[in-house]
Amino acid sequence: MIGNSNKHNTDINNLNVTIIGLGKSGEGAANLAHFLGASVFVSDASFNLDIRKRSNSLESIGIEVEIGNHSNKIFDGELWVISPGVSQDSPVVKEAKSKGISVISEIEFASWYADYPIVSVTGSNGKTTTVNLINKMCNTNSFNPILGGNVGIAFSNIILNDLKNKPNNRIYILEISSFQLEHIFSFKPFISVFLNITPDHLDRYSSMSEYVKAKLDMVRNQNEKDHIVFNLDDTILNKELRNLKPQTHGFSIEKKNQTMFNVNATKICTDENIELIDLEELSLPGKHNLSNALAAATVSRLIGIPNHQIKKIMSNFSGVEHRLEYVMEIEGVSYYNDSKATNLDSVKVALDSFDQNILLLMGGKDKGGNFVDIIPHFKDKVKKIITFGQARDKISIALRDAVRLKKVNDLRDAVEFCHLNAVPGDIVLLSPGCASFDQFSNFEKRGFEFKKLVKEIATA
Repeated sequence: MIGNSNKHNTDINNLNVTIIGLGKSGEGAANLAHFLGASVFVSDASFNLDIRKRSNSLESIGIEVEIGNHSNKIFDGELWVISPGVSQDSPVVKEAKSKGISVISEIEFASWYADYPIVSVTGSNGKTTTVNLINKMCNTNSFNPILGGNVGIAFSNIILNDLKNKPNNRIYILEISSFQLEHIFSFKPFISVFLNITPDHLDRYSSMSEYVKAKLDMVRNQNEKDHIVFNLDDTILNKELRNLKPQTHGFSIEKKNQTMFNVNATKICTDENIELIDLEELSLPGKHNLSNALAAATVSRLIGIPNHQIKKIMSNFSGVEHRLEYVMEIEGVSYYNDSKATNLDSVKVALDSFDQNILLLMGGKDKGGNFVDIIPHFKDKVKKIITFGQARDKISIALRDAVRLKKVNDLRDAVEFCHLNAVPGDIVLLSPGCASFDQFSNFEKRGFEFKKLVKEIATA
């Protein structure tokens, strides 16, 4: 059985621990630290209904919480665990470091108490699909995988449950964002997976090179016994992930060598030239999903999953919620929820997935991308773009010479406009190309709201 050399069981009993940020990961870190005997103080400068609910839950077990501001009490902590939404350049983080306080990410903190190996997946696009594929491929009699991190359950909550229940043959399958990697020190995956690197989060990073560096930090603690799985078709990864200590394994839809699985015009074959699966049997369409499937298959092979299990999941897996998710058809108009598309490369993938007339819903909190970059993907099939939220003016200015536009205030207005203006055969596609944080706490909430609005139209 593959082992985990990540664990070092740091004793935080009676240690003053400050949790900054009360999202899902902040709540998980607070619960884990409390279980381990720390004196926990949680602080979040913002305030909304979700934060209030989490605050009430923590206070009910004796954890002190403040919301709506950061008081000086945060600096009483000897250890800070910060949520991924808190920037490394935040004034309070800089002040904590100047006072000599140790600042770590929630992923780092949870990994201290992990008994089993970690598979961590990062990339600008495709992370959620890939971790779900890996999780299903590894779900066999021999292994007991669990999915978390940036998707699903916070890693701290997973570790807390495992400390209590002590499962066997666990594998941690984590989706990891660049934000979660900003304050790692000993975090060490058994397998690090890099899907792609394209411009993203340029509102948080000063340059593309800084963003790339944040992603590549995931391998800093790996050694010769560990593995890196990366996309040979990505020029940045191909350049950066060479001559490193861990064992490296490429995957590719273009290259025919140096990979565990090869793709030809009709099939995926193993490196022994044995057919794995016919391309027509794949349940997820598109080159991007073929690449994601190859990444998942490569990871699964390294873990010891047999080919028949890999093929089974490739042929049965139907996708993840909020990623090109078919919602329903209303009067001949098809509605798709792609709320997970928080950057422009994801919007390009979504547009390339359809041939017919598209009413495209874009907007939210701008992440610094260049909206002009999506124009080549319109290909006379985008009838109109409906922009909403904080970025609606910027999107409209960038694209006004390329496509018809309509500006509205919010997602509800956007869906109502589409209902009144779409005709049979049209596709209404929510693929925002922006973060959700101007009007929603996360992309999931935005996607749920879109589906709710569509279903309201259907039942009206």
